[in-house]
Amino acid sequence: MGSIKQAVSWWCFANRGMTPRELLQASADIGYQAVELIEPEYWPLVKEFGLTIASTNGGLSIERGLNRREHHAQLERDIRATIEQAEKWSIPNVIVFSGNRQGLDDRTGAEITAEGLSRVARIAEDAGVTLVMELLNSKVDHPDYQCDKSAWGIEVCRMVNSPRVKLLYDIYHMQIMEGDIIRTIQDHHTYFAHYHTAGNPGRHELDETQELNYPPIVRTILATGYEGYLGQEFVPLGDPLTALKQAFALCNVKI
Repeated sequence: MGSIKQAVSWWCFANRGMTPRELLQASADIGYQAVELIEPEYWPLVKEFGLTIASTNGGLSIERGLNRREHHAQLERDIRATIEQAEKWSIPNVIVFSGNRQGLDDRTGAEITAEGLSRVARIAEDAGVTLVMELLNSKVDHPDYQCDKSAWGIEVCRMVNSPRVKLLYDIYHMQIMEGDIIRTIQDHHTYFAHYHTAGNPGRHELDETQELNYPPIVRTILATGYEGYLGQEFVPLGDPLTALKQAFALCNVKI
């Protein structure tokens, strides 16, 4: 089996002293096969460099998400439009969000979120696009976010029961909330359609200052038969190209 396909999360590295063209060229030269969360105005440029767009979120709100029925009609329109664009541009993943709890209990929130996703699941299936609800930490970065535990997100996916409704397993966020990264991937990988990285603590480089050991994590992902992308979504403290090269080499493992 070959190495995992790696993607550059655009928001972390753009506007750091390089033009979009320079960043895309450097990413391709390093060996990255995709970028993600990049503004649509740059999508033609991404294709020019022979790269894939691994994901888009269509500008959806993290806080105002699918766990409120009053948001469903507007979110259905927004997600439909994003799926249409993803299909047109061969983008495999559309990222969606649960929204914040705002006093909503987890069971009710899961049921309402599943209802919302069920409204667009068939559209995603027909388009061949996967809706990936992102797991985010509510301890440090996104206070009150509801989809902050793997078990909660998995339960929502089970309720929807669609091959095109999965989770974005963000390793950094889940290390903060629950740890046990390798065992979770081994046990529940069928629900994970996309992965993100970052060093913890700090959400910076994947270096010796942080606690996650990425090579065995990546080997675990590969051992599940995963064929998607690993998105490098950390905010570099140092030179962004040096950080991208180091992260790529660290995660460029084989089993």
